[in-house]
Amino acid sequence: MTNGPRTNIGTPTPDELHEQVEPTRDELGQTIEALAGKADVKAQAKEKTVAVKEQAAEKTAVVADQIRAKARHVAQLVKDTTPEPVLDNAGQVATVARANRKPLLVAGIALLVLLMVRRSRRSR
Repeated sequence: MTNGPRTNIGTPTPDELHEQVEPTRDELGQTIEALAGKADVKAQAKEKTVAVKEQAAEKTAVVADQIRAKARHVAQLVKDTTPEPVLDNAGQVATVARANRKPLLVAGIALLVLLMVRRSRRSR
């Protein structure tokens, strides 16, 4: 075979063949990489998991913001509709409760235990 021009029957020269081989190799390599990526189920599952986690986090943040806004709205409604003397008394009760947390916790736990005992006796 010579490196001269094509023969009369249209056979490519060795130089022409070498020029065709490189792009074909590159294309084949890219195709193999794409197929390997599609066959890697574990990597696809990880990607999907990350996407689902991100989507869930975004939705959770939106819902949390909505809940906070609703809570602020309800708190404002309660404050607006509650008479001043009641708000003053509630503020005093809250101050006393903060100052005496331990006795209030003990009393609350005792009340809870008492209610649980009464309920269990009724069910027998």
